Amino acid sequence: MNDSNSSLYAKRQKIYPRQVHGLYAFWRTTGVVVLLGLYYILPWVKWNGEQAVLFDLPARKFHLFGLTLWPQDFIYLALLLILAALTLFFFTALAGRLWCGYACPQTVWTEIFMWIERKIEGDRSKQIKLDKQHWNRKKILLKGSKHVIWIVFSLYTGLTFVGYFTPIAELTYSLLHWTLGPWETFWIFFYGFATYGNAGWMREQVCIYMCPYARFQSAMFDKNTLIISYDKKRGEPRGSRRKSADPKALGLGDCVDCTLCQQVCPTGIDIRDGLQYQCIACAACVDVCDEVMEKLDYPKGLIRYTTENRLQGKETKILRPRVILYGVLLASLTGILLYSLATRIPIQFNVIRDRAQLYRTADNGMIENLYTLKIANMDLKDHLYRIKLSGPDGLALRHRRDRIKVPAGELIELPVTLQIRPEQIARPRVTISITVTDSTDSKLSKTVETSFFAPVRRHAN
Repeated sequence: MNDSNSSLYAKRQKIYPRQVHGLYAFWRTTGVVVLLGLYYILPWVKWNGEQAVLFDLPARKFHLFGLTLWPQDFIYLALLLILAALTLFFFTALAGRLWCGYACPQTVWTEIFMWIERKIEGDRSKQIKLDKQHWNRKKILLKGSKHVIWIVFSLYTGLTFVGYFTPIAELTYSLLHWTLGPWETFWIFFYGFATYGNAGWMREQVCIYMCPYARFQSAMFDKNTLIISYDKKRGEPRGSRRKSADPKALGLGDCVDCTLCQQVCPTGIDIRDGLQYQCIACAACVDVCDEVMEKLDYPKGLIRYTTENRLQGKETKILRPRVILYGVLLASLTGILLYSLATRIPIQFNVIRDRAQLYRTADNGMIENLYTLKIANMDLKDHLYRIKLSGPDGLALRHRRDRIKVPAGELIELPVTLQIRPEQIARPRVTISITVTDSTDSKLSKTVETSFFAPVRRHAN
C-alpha cells in the first residue's frame, strides 16, 4: 500500500559549492568579467554621438555601432539566430557543454552571486555552519546584507537591460528624478526579480529542470565529443591512504575518495558516476582533482577533458561528418551575413497605386495614374534622392520635383502623378519602373516595378 504522505517532489537540498582555483577556474572567472563587463558597459558606449547599441522599439529601429536596422531588415536577425544555434551545435559536437560552463547567463550571474555570498558569509564550511545556526543578530545581519546587495545588483541589472531599449542616459535621469514610465519600471523590476530568483535562489535548479539544452545535448554528443570524465581504470578502486603509501601495494587506484570533486560541483553531482545531464562542464572538478593529485605526487588528469574513445584507448576523430557540416554551414552563413551587411543599401522604397481608380483623363487630354512613393532613409545622415522613370516614351511626372530630401532615419510618403499622351501608349496596361537614386552616390539606388493603366484604344472599322 502506498504511503499517502509521500510526495512526488523531492525537496531541494541546498548546494554549497566549494571555491576552487586553477586553470579552468581562471578562464571561467575571465569569462564572467568579460561578459558582465560587456553587458554593463555597452549601453554607455557612444557612436557618432549616439548610443552604440540601442533597440528603439517605439521608432522600430535597431542601432548597432553606426548601423541602423529596420523591421524590413528582419532577415538579418533571423540569420543571427540561425548562426547562434549553429555555433552552439558546432561547439557542442566538438567540446560538449562549453557554453553552459563558461558563457551561459545563468552560469555567469550565478558565479557573481556566489562570489558576493562568499565575501559576506565566508567559505563553504562557514556557510553550512551559518545555515545550521538558530536565527540571531549576526545571522540576520549577514543574511540581510547579502540579500540587500543581491537585490541592488539585480535591480541595476534590470536597469541595464532596459537601457538597451530606452536610451540609458535618459533612463538614468528619469530614475534619479522619479519620473520613470510604467513600462520601464515594470521591466526593471521584472528582469531584476528574474536575476535575483535565478542566480540567487534557484541556481542549479534552472540548469537541471528548466533548461531544455540539458535534455537534448545527448543528441549532439558522440564518442569523439570532448567531455569531462573520470578515468575509472586509473582511479578505481578508490580509497584513502597516506601520502607516503604505495597505492598498488594497497590494491587501490589513484582516487583517494576525498569527495572534493563533488564539493566543488555547482550542480551537486559526483562526476565519478559517469557523464550526467546535470554536468555543465565548468571543469571545477578537474581543477580540484589536479590539485589533489599534485599534492600526492600523482600524475594529473584523473578527471579531465577527454573523449569516450580516448578513455577506451581508441583514436579520437576531430573532423567528423557532423562537425564538418556544422562548420561549413556556419562559415557559409557568416559569409552571407557579412556580405549582405557590407553591400546593404540603406534605402527602403515602395510604390503604392491609388486603388480608387485605375486611371483618369486630365482636362488637357493626358492619361494620368496616381501613386504614393514611400521612401525610407535607413542611414544616419540626410539624403537627397532623384526620381527616374522607365517606361513608354513620353511618360512623365506631373509637378516633378528634381530632388527629394529625406532626413536620417525618417520615412516620407510622396503622392505623385504620372501622365502620358493617349497616342503614346499602345496597351491598356504596361509595366513601368520607378527608381530613386541618391544625388551624390549612384550606388544608393532602389528600383520598383509597377503598372500604368490607360483606356482601351478603339480602332475604327
